[in-house]
Amino acid sequence: MSSIMKGTTDNGPLLPVPDEDGAPFWEFAARGELRVQFCSGCHEPRFPPRPCCPRCQSFDSEWRETSGRGRIWSFVRPHPPLLPHYADQAPYNVIVVELADDPRIRLVGNLVAAPDAALDSVDPARLRIGAPVVVAFTELAEGLSVPRWLLERP
Repeated sequence: MSSIMKGTTDNGPLLPVPDEDGAPFWEFAARGELRVQFCSGCHEPRFPPRPCCPRCQSFDSEWRETSGRGRIWSFVRPHPPLLPHYADQAPYNVIVVELADDPRIRLVGNLVAAPDAALDSVDPARLRIGAPVVVAFTELAEGLSVPRWLLERP
């Protein structure tokens, strides 16, 4: 996915730095698609992306689109002191989402009221383990979008 996170020069948000294996994830995200790497040999998901399948040791892979649906598996609410860009939005949430397509795949992100809403846009009382969510993408920089999550209405 990315080897490190870095800040922008203006104390902006932390941005992922895609590595070779995870670059396709970010390319698909920029197009509004949530895709996961799968082994072409044994068809097991590889997440985070990597060059070799841990199950069958194949180097062949493909990127499959997911439904973009999942459930909140865990969450935290960071409190100050924080990096300057995030301090004015604290406390906000950070959630771990278990994908509906394959519960072994979990992504970290934020639950927001709308794709471009602030990180503190969801009332903390609405955070619940097991709550259904759907992915939305937010462009943080030109050509770089990150998955965020919206509560899914039944």
